[in-house]
Amino acid sequence: MNTDDDVRVEGPGIRQSMSSLHTWAGLLLGWVLYAMFLTGTVSYFKDELSQWMRPELARLSQVPDRAVVAQRIADELGNIAPGTSQWSIRLPDERNNSANVFWRTAPRNPGQRGFGEASFDPVTGQRVTSRGTLGGEFFYRFHFQFHYMPVVWGRWLAGIAAMFMLVAIVSGVITHKKIFVDFFTFRSGKGQRSWLDAHNALSVFGLPFHFMITYTGLVTLMAMYMPWGEMAAFKSPAERQQLNAELTAFIQPGKPTGQKAPLASVEDMVRQAQERWGRDNVGRITAVHPGDAAARVSVARAESGRVSMSPQYMEFEGATGKLLTVREAVGAAAETRGVLYALHLGRFSDTETRWLYFLVSFMGTAMVGTGLVMWTVKRRQKLPDPDRPYFGFRLVERLNIASIAGLSIAMTSFLWANRLLPHPMEGRADWEINAFFIVWGLALLHALMRPVKAAWVEQLWTASALLLLLPILNALTTQRPLWRSLAEGDWVFAGMDIMCWALALLHAVLAMRTARQAANAPSRRRANRPTPMTVASSEGAR
Repeated sequence: MNTDDDVRVEGPGIRQSMSSLHTWAGLLLGWVLYAMFLTGTVSYFKDELSQWMRPELARLSQVPDRAVVAQRIADELGNIAPGTSQWSIRLPDERNNSANVFWRTAPRNPGQRGFGEASFDPVTGQRVTSRGTLGGEFFYRFHFQFHYMPVVWGRWLAGIAAMFMLVAIVSGVITHKKIFVDFFTFRSGKGQRSWLDAHNALSVFGLPFHFMITYTGLVTLMAMYMPWGEMAAFKSPAERQQLNAELTAFIQPGKPTGQKAPLASVEDMVRQAQERWGRDNVGRITAVHPGDAAARVSVARAESGRVSMSPQYMEFEGATGKLLTVREAVGAAAETRGVLYALHLGRFSDTETRWLYFLVSFMGTAMVGTGLVMWTVKRRQKLPDPDRPYFGFRLVERLNIASIAGLSIAMTSFLWANRLLPHPMEGRADWEINAFFIVWGLALLHALMRPVKAAWVEQLWTASALLLLLPILNALTTQRPLWRSLAEGDWVFAGMDIMCWALALLHAVLAMRTARQAANAPSRRRANRPTPMTVASSEGAR
C-alpha cells in the first residue's frame, strides 16, 4: 500500500523539455533566421547576380591574361587616383566579367576614411559606366549585417540568431526520436501532420549541411563574439597587427618616405605569381603607397579551388619589383578557421558543388519557414476559439506572412528596381535598396490589414507574378533577352530567366495549395468540433 510519502511527482522528460526548447528557439528569432537563410542561399550566386544587374558589361567568352589586365588597370589608376595611399584590384575570372577596383581617397569628414570604387573593362583597362547597383553583394551583406542596422549590431544579431539555430538543430534531433523514419513519410492534405512531415523531411535531408553552415557562420565572426582570448594573448598593438596579418592578405602599409618612385612592372609581379600558382590562380593585387619609394605590392592567390580562406600571397617591393616574401602557410588555429570559413562561403566550389550548396541551403530556408507556419497551425487547434485568437498569436501569423511571402516580393522588387530606375541616376544603388525595404514594409502592412488566409494567397500570387514577368521586363529594357542569351550561350542571363520562372511556378503552387486549404479549413473545424450530444455523453460517463 502506497502512502503519501511514496508518491513522486515527475517532471517533464528530456524529450519534452527539448521539444519546448526547440519550439521557442526556432520561433523567437525564426523570422531573422528565415531572412538570413534565404539571402544567404541567393548569395552562392552573388557574382552571377551582379553580372545580371549590370547588363551594360559585355560577356566574357574567355578570361584575358590577368597579368596584362593588372598592368592596364594599374596604369589607368595612376590617372584616376594619383596620390592615393592604397588601391586594390580584384581580377576577372570565370564568374566575373569585370575587374572590381577600390582606392583610398581624401576623407570627406574628419575621422572618416574615404574611398572610391569602380568596375573596369578587362580588355581595354578603362573604367566602365555601368548602372549604379550593389548587385548580388546586397543580399550577401544583408545576410549577416541587415544593411540599415549599424554593422556591429547587425553582426551581433546574426550571431545570436545563429546560436538560436544551433540550439534548435540539436534539440530538434533529440526531440524527434523517429526523425529518420519520418523522413520517408509525407501525408499530403493533412493540415498539421503535413507541415510536420515536410519540416522533418527538409530537416533530415540537409541536417549535416544545416549544422555545418550554422556552426561555421559563428566561426567567421568568432573574434567579435569571443574576443577575450585574443585580448589576453595579444596585448600590444604590434601583436594584434601580427594576428590580423595571419588572418588577412592585406600587407602592413608602413610609413611613406615622401620620395617619389614609380611602381615597377605590375605585370611582371603577376607573372611570378602565375608561375608559382598557375595562370588562372591569381585573384587580387593590392598596392600601398604607390608612387612612393616605400611602396609595397601584394599579389594574392585566388580563392577558387582552395578549401581554405587562409591568405596566400607574394609581397614585392613596389619601386623595384623585388620579391620580398612568400606567404603560403599559417598556424594550425588560423588554418582551421580558414577551412571553416571557406566551407561556409563555398567559394572554392565548381558550378555543380555551388548548385548543391544552393539546393540544400534552399531546403534549410524551407525548413525554417515550415517550422514557423507549423507553430501557428499546431497552436490554433488548441485555442479556446480558433476563429478569434489572442493578440500574440495574430501577431505571429502576420509576421510569418511578411517574413516568408513578403520577403519573396521584396527581393524580386529589388531586381525590378534594377531594371526600372533610370540610368544614370544619383544614388541609384541606394534607391534599389530603398525599394526592397519599402516593398517589404508594404507587405507587412498588407499582412496586418487583410485576413490571414487571404493575405497568404495574395502575397504568394504577387511574388509569383513578379517572378514570372521579370524575364519579360529584362527583354524589354536590355539587349539581353532570353532567346539571344540562349543563342550566344550566355548562361548567366539565360539561367536567371529560367530560374525566375521556376520560382514563379513554386510560388504559384504554394498559393493554390494555401487557397485550397483555406477553403477546406472551416469544414474540418466543424467536423472536429464536439457536438452537444457528445459533450453530454462524456459528462454522463464521468
